[in-house]
Amino acid sequence: MTRADSCAPPLREPEPGVRPAPAGPRDVRGGSGTDLPSRTTTGGPLGDFCAALAARLTAGLAALTGGHGPEVAVGALGVRDELAAGAEDPAPPAAVHVLRYGHLAVVGPFAPGGGAGCPRCLARRWQGVRARALREALETGRETRAAGGGPAGTAFGVDTVAALVAAHHERPGSGADRHPYAFLVDTETLRVTRFRFVPDAECPRCGVRPADTAEGARIEPAPAPKPAPDVFRARSADDYDVPFTAFVNPAAGMLGPSVVPDLISASTSSTVGSFLLRSGDYLRECFWGGHTPSYRSSERVGLLEGLERFAGMRPRGKRTAVVAAYDELAADGAVLDPRACGLYAPEFHDAEPGVRPFDPARPIPWVWGWSLRDARPLLVPEIIAYYHAPGGLEHRFVQESSNGCASGGSLAEAVYHGLMEVVERDAFLLAWYGRAPLPEIDASASRRPETRAMIDRLAMYGYRARFFDTRVTFPIPVVTAVAERVDGGLGRLCFGAGAGLDPEAALAAGLCEIATDAVNLRRRTARDEPRLRALAADFDRVQVLHDHPLLYGLPEMAHHADFLLRGGAGRPRVALADIAATGPGALPPAEDLREDVAACVAAVAKAGFDVITVDQTMPEQRQLGFHTAGVIVPGLLPIDFGWRRQRARHLPRTRTALREAGLHERDLTAADLNPAPHPFP
Repeated sequence: MTRADSCAPPLREPEPGVRPAPAGPRDVRGGSGTDLPSRTTTGGPLGDFCAALAARLTAGLAALTGGHGPEVAVGALGVRDELAAGAEDPAPPAAVHVLRYGHLAVVGPFAPGGGAGCPRCLARRWQGVRARALREALETGRETRAAGGGPAGTAFGVDTVAALVAAHHERPGSGADRHPYAFLVDTETLRVTRFRFVPDAECPRCGVRPADTAEGARIEPAPAPKPAPDVFRARSADDYDVPFTAFVNPAAGMLGPSVVPDLISASTSSTVGSFLLRSGDYLRECFWGGHTPSYRSSERVGLLEGLERFAGMRPRGKRTAVVAAYDELAADGAVLDPRACGLYAPEFHDAEPGVRPFDPARPIPWVWGWSLRDARPLLVPEIIAYYHAPGGLEHRFVQESSNGCASGGSLAEAVYHGLMEVVERDAFLLAWYGRAPLPEIDASASRRPETRAMIDRLAMYGYRARFFDTRVTFPIPVVTAVAERVDGGLGRLCFGAGAGLDPEAALAAGLCEIATDAVNLRRRTARDEPRLRALAADFDRVQVLHDHPLLYGLPEMAHHADFLLRGGAGRPRVALADIAATGPGALPPAEDLREDVAACVAAVAKAGFDVITVDQTMPEQRQLGFHTAGVIVPGLLPIDFGWRRQRARHLPRTRTALREAGLHERDLTAADLNPAPHPFP
């Protein structure tokens, strides 16, 4: 849904690389001669340095407070994997922690009102936002070493830290803060920066997560009145009181160090941020962002998207416990057979022997989900409910994307938007691989001035915006959007899609995607042209998400979309307003989003499909009033990236759905299918 914020002053840190605290002091004087206690939380070669620093801080505190200052615990960052460390901490709860890394000192945390947020949380968040090189060294078992002999901290730098602790001890921060905070001290320049951070729900010391149980999986959305029938979010992202810099900052940002405005984008005020997440030996950079007419809104929307992706990658809100083989669970019946969601073809496993195919006799992790159709709990494979489950490739018989993962200000909002995403991508893939000649939509009569203005803006950049009615099985408006380069040159085609009970909203969602991507497509295609031409000559080279949309920046790939762009020549265009009002079982938007969810679930169930929801909400989101849901509809076409990974081409629905919907006179054969990878972004 979004991307990040740069309104806080920058926090200085050492140059990227493996640079933990130095091995010994350079200018640290001896013991304090006072009765104030001090402790160190670091052993090994840095222990002596930390002990000397603790003694110096204790002496400074004694002089400043008359011997009544707090106890100080000194440790070092960058010397162990904080994300794997246990709950132990030799320092008493009342001690003020000072953590050193190079010439920087992190002082804190301080939790307003005694709330959550312990030193282990702070250290975990600090490591999570560090440079890739340091994280790889710490988290894969390779040793770290001090880069040079110092800096160990000048006397005035250490005195600054002592004065900060003393001053804050006398005048603690306001209890109005919802998040704990800490101070970053540059002991060379004496610059002091106060920053907030988000407590870590997975912290082994203070994190509290409930167990994942069948009873806890129940999802019964509360009433969710809408501002108007055609408005599907109770509040805009700008209306939420979210402490942005607690989530995005270079000291301990949960969602990364910063947000960057995409100044190259000429159609929307886009922003982008990213965070690193480890899965086995792989440290993946996950991007998030927003593209709205204003940078502030894009930042806020991006924050929600970042939290959504953080929540959807692996279970964070609950402690999972079920590991079993499908064959062991099938007798009870309360389990999802992963084969119903599609598996890779045998040819994929032949080419990728490191990825083991699904074996119903092999134990795998499971999470509890809730069938909205049958109102009952059932177990779901973790790698289908979450798209970045821990473990190597050998445990991941499929690689899910974020399909069906959505957030909202209520559980009903999250479920509705997750279900719309599943329906949208199923319809897009059916139309693409089935080469369905979809009716074109006349968007010129859109009621939204911003929609008409965005279409005109694309035209200024040489793109014609076209829209197609992509309803197949369900009476839910789905719109495929295409930006077609008028001169036929590089950056030829750009695709997007949207779904929702209001066709205006569905069209706007697809338009937003093509408006953001199209204006940059020519430049990106030109920059990557040799590689993309190699992909066009051999689709097996199409392996990752970005390969799919970039491939259609090449003019020679456009003929694969002729069924869509040329198939309706001579036919009248469909009025946008008619999409929701026509067709059997049309679903008019209700005044309560819970009713919309119930109506959509009923329509999907009538076609023979279940709707399964996994509540992915993290405690960090719940505190802000946000919810995230993963929605799974077994049997609908899953979106995959990589030509060999295309499950959709092998599922029965790909052959039968167009005929069942009256869009084709017979079931499709392999020869009927589009031979090119889908262009979904």
